[in-house]
Amino acid sequence: MNEKTKYKAVIGLEMHCELKSNSKVFSSARNSFNEIPNDNIMPLDMGFPGTLPVTNKKCVSDAIKMALVLNCQIPKYMTFDRKNYYYPDLPKGYQITQFYNPVGTNGHITIEVNKEKKDVLIHDIHLEEDAASLDHYDDISCIDYNRCGVPLLELVTEPCLSTAEEAVAFLEHMRNTYRYCDVSEADSKKGQIRCDVNISIMDYDSQELGTKVEIKNVNSFGAVYDVINYEINRQSTLKDLGRYNEVEQETRRWDEETKSTIRMRSKADAIDYKYFPEPNIPPYEITSAWINEIKSSIPILPLERKNIYMTKYNLNDYDASIIIKNKAISDYYEECLKLNINPKIAANWVITQIIGSLNELDININDFYLTPNLLKQITDAIEKNIISSKQAKEIYQKSIDEQKEPKNFISIENSQITDETALQKIITNILNNNQTQIEQYKNGKTNLFDYFVGQVMKETRGKANPTLTKEILQKELNK
Repeated sequence: MNEKTKYKAVIGLEMHCELKSNSKVFSSARNSFNEIPNDNIMPLDMGFPGTLPVTNKKCVSDAIKMALVLNCQIPKYMTFDRKNYYYPDLPKGYQITQFYNPVGTNGHITIEVNKEKKDVLIHDIHLEEDAASLDHYDDISCIDYNRCGVPLLELVTEPCLSTAEEAVAFLEHMRNTYRYCDVSEADSKKGQIRCDVNISIMDYDSQELGTKVEIKNVNSFGAVYDVINYEINRQSTLKDLGRYNEVEQETRRWDEETKSTIRMRSKADAIDYKYFPEPNIPPYEITSAWINEIKSSIPILPLERKNIYMTKYNLNDYDASIIIKNKAISDYYEECLKLNINPKIAANWVITQIIGSLNELDININDFYLTPNLLKQITDAIEKNIISSKQAKEIYQKSIDEQKEPKNFISIENSQITDETALQKIITNILNNNQTQIEQYKNGKTNLFDYFVGQVMKETRGKANPTLTKEILQKELNK
């Protein structure tokens, strides 16, 4: 609710995500990100006459997989339709999509927003071909057909979201889900995710929806957040001023420079695209056996993993949320658990050390030298009191820097001092040389305890076992 005007926002999203496959959805051209214009193309992509579409089965399977994840109703037959309109980036003059019979309808999915659960209702999800892309320059526009025919899943929510936070949480959840299901890289930097945002506002105690405004092709989650808050503000201000008629049903775009939405065109209630069934792709049955086969390939998804990490392994909400954010990192953590590394210790290494190293090296965890097996060499050495936590971090860094196994740096020479007799001698000697500090400690200056610990660490070059050191010190100082 907007505190100033007492309006509430109603938000619906149309999320477009490019699927991962060797070839495009209806042609044999390569489906891969390519910065060389018009390199991944075949005659069909450019609308040459006499060419016929052939459906990519993997793309259909992935579309069904996502419909199942979204708890949608799956139709008995897979069908495609033609959406007819003219635009320079649509060489055929129509787009092959799904209108009458989408691959999934009437679904729902649960997301987390600020640690609260929220159900998002799904109107439909459908498979279609992407259009080409227009590159605009000062005095010319060029068409790149590489994107033309790339498999695209369009996910349409019901107008059931009410804040920018909810919208972004949903988009982040879905991006993660696409990646967990291995159907898309879902990389917005490569243009693999785009979003249309529909926003209206209504009186807080009203049941009547306000006038819907659509903002097209918002290409980052940060921009989605800004778009929604800007539009809520803009529409609320117009209503506050009594200028209701100026909130039009229209299409706008987001301008990054001015951080504002700009009118593109008015939008009628229904644009007549003259849909009709695609005559060159006959309907084919989505069998129960096929659905069951796809269902069995769906992995444990982010929120399920988070629940397991918190209930079975006693991780806190923050740690579990960080680990599940990236599937590759979550898989790394799972591998650590299979090797019987303590769950909390493994989580601590992943969150505090490994993610930092990945960011510093700017690499994916799959390219990280220190595999779970190598990490176990370090955690085992700590557990056996061979090395201290401080030494472990040094060995970890050496292992990465020199690309050598941690065991090469774990030796008798640098091992932790855990022999009580040896430590007792060192501590006795230090205390004998610090009588003034002992008197101050006994007179209430208890923070000097850390001074004594520091002296032991200095004398042993950090090799003294910290726990044992503190126990002996406490015993000696209490005499």
